[in-house]
Amino acid sequence: MLRTLGLATGLALAAAVASADSHAHDHGMERTPAPEGAMAYFIGLEDGATLTNPVTLHFGARGIGIAPANVDWPNTGHHHLLINVDPAEVDMEFGLPADDQHRHFGGGQTEVTLDLPVGTHTIFLLMGDHNHVPHDPPIVSDVLTITVE
Repeated sequence: MLRTLGLATGLALAAAVASADSHAHDHGMERTPAPEGAMAYFIGLEDGATLTNPVTLHFGARGIGIAPANVDWPNTGHHHLLINVDPAEVDMEFGLPADDQHRHFGGGQTEVTLDLPVGTHTIFLLMGDHNHVPHDPPIVSDVLTITVE
């Protein structure tokens, strides 16, 4: 009897853990799958471009809809602009920080005008889900090098 009770308790615990894991998945604690073929890119900006302040950047996306942060619609995300950040150093498992190098466009914006320090910069776009977490696999634009005069 005790052995059967122990087995039943163990099975109930396993079911509760599985249910909690499923519940966690439903609430965005795991990365959102990227729509197949989704892309992020800059519109009208070429690698090696020379720009003057204020710099206006236009963001594009293909194969994924744009939605504000905290809006969990299927196959959507929003842009993040990363400035002078090595893509290999971005932790794709967690929400992106918000600072001068990691700019969030959680309102669904598709352009920005900003002043950048004079000099050479690398920039790229990274799509984030409703929690600012990169999709799986990440939707990343080409890394562009620009010079600001």
